Amino acid sequence: MKKLFYLFAFTALITVLMVSCKEQDNATGIELDKDTLKLAMGGTTTLTANLLPYTVTGKVNWTTNNSSLVTLESDNAVAVMSKCVVTAKAAGTATITAATSSGKYSATCTIEIINAEPELIAVEGGTFTMGCTDNEGFGIEFPEHSVTLSSFKIAKFPVTQDQWEVVMGNSPSYFKGDRLPVECVSWNAAQTFINKLNALTGKNYRFPTEAEWEYAARGGNKSKGSKYSGGNDINAVAWYLDNNTGTQPVGTKASNELGIYDMSGNVWEWCSDWYDIYTNDHQIDPKGPKDPPETGAYHILRGGSWANDPIYCRVSSRAGLPPGEYSYVTGLRLVLP
Repeated sequence: MKKLFYLFAFTALITVLMVSCKEQDNATGIELDKDTLKLAMGGTTTLTANLLPYTVTGKVNWTTNNSSLVTLESDNAVAVMSKCVVTAKAAGTATITAATSSGKYSATCTIEIINAEPELIAVEGGTFTMGCTDNEGFGIEFPEHSVTLSSFKIAKFPVTQDQWEVVMGNSPSYFKGDRLPVECVSWNAAQTFINKLNALTGKNYRFPTEAEWEYAARGGNKSKGSKYSGGNDINAVAWYLDNNTGTQPVGTKASNELGIYDMSGNVWEWCSDWYDIYTNDHQIDPKGPKDPPETGAYHILRGGSWANDPIYCRVSSRAGLPPGEYSYVTGLRLVLP
């Protein structure tokens, strides 16, 4: 009789444990911490789902409408809050759904996946004359000198605001628009962007050297010797002071001989070099001074901007700012060796 009692008690205990551990679904709703977000291709983010009321415990099922764009890894736990790690595999738009186990309640988050890497143009190496060749330049553009460069790849467009935002998580630009070039970025901030992009992609993007920038702007070994990048008619190739009131979407003017856009006007573009005066010496793959020279601690800017007269948008025009400073005319373009 005593054994029978113990058996009954043990069975009752097991039944209680099974009931207490059984998945409950007493929720009256569900909510996600984000309704929409942007994510860089190759990046990850965590979504959190809360059951309503917040005191309810239950299982949350995570699904996506496009598994070719994202992968999901959820905690699969019976809990008040449920988390899901989302990894972006390809560019596009995907919807993530969190639902109660009964399927009665659900919430969605729309994720726009952006390729933060630039479209690249191959630039075949060669020798060119660097510096002012049109007799309209300022003193810092002289003397002309011969430079030989190795081949490299340069971005077809300046870095855009959507590319910057998905890597950095902020939007510093004064003028707003996904396809506008990012501006209001210092050399230091741009370097941070490059470091984060390289960590995300496993590649080695960098600023162009000043010589690489000018060679590409001139059209490389396909150059026709134009004053601006892409031709002598500035209205055809550049956004500058007389034809706009702010930055414009990249790629909306004509390209140069290599198919590169916006190297004259729109935004000034940072280069890796510290500013220094030119010399007559022939140079091979110059990188500028290793440390700030006596001429000043300025990093080179090239190309002119939407706020400048045509003379500043010529392919040989030079400017510079300290690495921690920026304005609504400073942006960047990337190079991959």
